[in-house]
Amino acid sequence: MQAHIFISGLVQGVSFRYFIKSNAQKRDLLGWVRNTEDGGVEAVLAGEKEKIEEMIVLCRKGPMLAEVKHLGFEWEEAEEFNDFQIH
Repeated sequence: MQAHIFISGLVQGVSFRYFIKSNAQKRDLLGWVRNTEDGGVEAVLAGEKEKIEEMIVLCRKGPMLAEVKHLGFEWEEAEEFNDFQIH
């Protein structure tokens, strides 16, 4: 199981990608996270559905300096990942 997540608002320049990576690794999730050209953050989280759902809740708040305006996600077929990367 995996979720493809799109987050917008004040989410770049506030360590959002590192926040996602750190919290994903604590939950044994795999995948990646990156900034988007339109100022957002995009991530793919693969692993147990309950752990992914925990991450979605965390991402709605984000790190201390972030201001999340919108979070959308889609459930997808799981891909093979070896770790969690920041792109």
